[in-house]
Amino acid sequence: QVQLVESGGGMVQDGGSLGLSCTASGRTFSRYAVSWFRQAPGEERIFVAGIISNGGEPDYQDSVKGRFTISRDNDKNTVYLQMNSLKPEDTGAYYCAARLYGVRPWAHEYDYWGQGTQVTVSS
Repeated sequence: QVQLVESGGGMVQDGGSLGLSCTASGRTFSRYAVSWFRQAPGEERIFVAGIISNGGEPDYQDSVKGRFTISRDNDKNTVYLQMNSLKPEDTGAYYCAARLYGVRPWAHEYDYWGQGTQVTVSS
């Protein structure tokens, strides 16, 4: 069992930066791949970035490549998402999710979810 808690959301202006954290409970966190998803009102959750258990081979949605960086610290049971050059279309609730056996871009493939944190980018 893994419990996830996101933090770090907020409101920024176009071009600003925010950092999100996803902290997990459980001694086996280091075995899990973790991804960030974004959900805008009335829309499905879409994949933003993911990272495998050992921190290698991060994967990104094309629209955030070069602007967002995902990383993890297994000693702290935490995954981070640094978001730079934010745009209004990045607005939404950001969720972290965990699964065994690698990153997948589909929300239904994940077993554990956090409660979400809101990111709002104003133009």
